[in-house]
Amino acid sequence: MSQQAFISRRVVTPEGVRAAAVLVEGERIRAVAPIGEIPAGAERHDVGDAAILPGLVDSHVHINEPGRTEWEGFETATRAAAAGGYTMLVDMPLNCLPATTTVAALERKRASARGKSCVDWGAWGGVVRDNPHEIEALAAAGVLGFKCFLIHPGIDGFTMVTEQELRNALPQVARTGLPLLVHAELGGPVEAATARLDHADWRCYATYLQSRPDEAELSAIRLLIALCREFRFRLHIVHLSSCGGLALLRAARDEGLAVSVETCPHYLHFAAEEISDGATLTKCAPPIRGRLNREKLWQGLREGVIDLVATDHSPCPPEMKKGDFRTAWGGIAGLSVALSVMWTEAQKRGFSLTDIARWMAEGPARLAGCVPQKGRIMAGSDADFVVFEPEAERIVTKDHLHQRHAISPYLDKRLRGVTKATYVRGKPAFEGGQFPLKPSGTEQRR
Repeated sequence: MSQQAFISRRVVTPEGVRAAAVLVEGERIRAVAPIGEIPAGAERHDVGDAAILPGLVDSHVHINEPGRTEWEGFETATRAAAAGGYTMLVDMPLNCLPATTTVAALERKRASARGKSCVDWGAWGGVVRDNPHEIEALAAAGVLGFKCFLIHPGIDGFTMVTEQELRNALPQVARTGLPLLVHAELGGPVEAATARLDHADWRCYATYLQSRPDEAELSAIRLLIALCREFRFRLHIVHLSSCGGLALLRAARDEGLAVSVETCPHYLHFAAEEISDGATLTKCAPPIRGRLNREKLWQGLREGVIDLVATDHSPCPPEMKKGDFRTAWGGIAGLSVALSVMWTEAQKRGFSLTDIARWMAEGPARLAGCVPQKGRIMAGSDADFVVFEPEAERIVTKDHLHQRHAISPYLDKRLRGVTKATYVRGKPAFEGGQFPLKPSGTEQRR
């Protein structure tokens, strides 16, 4: 079998950044070798001073297929992913029709993905009001874990769970050993805050921010930690936006509970004070909070309280983002630019490419149970990596997005760092601005 050697002065490995050759045989990395030890006859790909990072893994993506491909689908979502340096996505169970809450629905998702995915992918199963009996069957069928909501998810077809309904499901979740990913907001604080805003101007971002108070997140996190202590399941908090949750999560981890947490690029880039009235492209839930909150989330990453960064890529047709902050769809699409967004902000705060790889490759791969196959550049891992120019800059245009609908709050932003190529299991999924091969991504099952 022929060998390829991908050469860079900056290869990002678990041991640090160094000049090296990533030696690839078939779909796997055979070795990470000194440049002077490249085998004779190996096909050389020298990227010079561009960095080679492990392929990114996004454990929080709404692909929406089957059923809502007019929002996004496997073909467009995975092209956007490849253009952004992602080599694996894990799909959330709720925005597709049917929702991935049964084995039959999972099989329909698999059929809809066949021959369309440019990158590898996996599926989360859903925990909803009436499916505790499906949880262990979904685990046996290969989902990577589960997702639930403690508040209305904003869409029909996927029900939130009350505390009692969650209690009914947790013994089954715990038996699988798989993580439960939770949208950690409780409805009570949101309903109380919204009731006080009957006559407010919903074109103002400040109104929307008041309607989703920090306490909605904090009360949910306190409940979930108590349930984790009682049922001993693996708890993962998705898209943390409130820095107030950090102390609760740190204490839970110090106690020995199996708790992990993510945040998202938009919470680390934007700040409430900078969002204009009517700028509904920035609407998401939980909301983007203030500057001080943003800096405390960065501190949470620095201290290791926050484990990973995932995009929560949640696209929709343009007309659904129109209107005011009460009626517009709450979701941000950012797969193609997330790496650049993160690097733009991280390098200003003294972080390195090693940090980026830990947050955006190894951390999400670990949550999905795919380490060391995914998320690392090391012997034996899949030959998934991204060629990235950290010093290059660009202004984001619609041509950079590649998702189904080219709408994004990142348009016209000047970002640092450009993805030049993305390789999935040794083959180029994105290179020179193009997608050179037929989609060959495969599902990763637990």
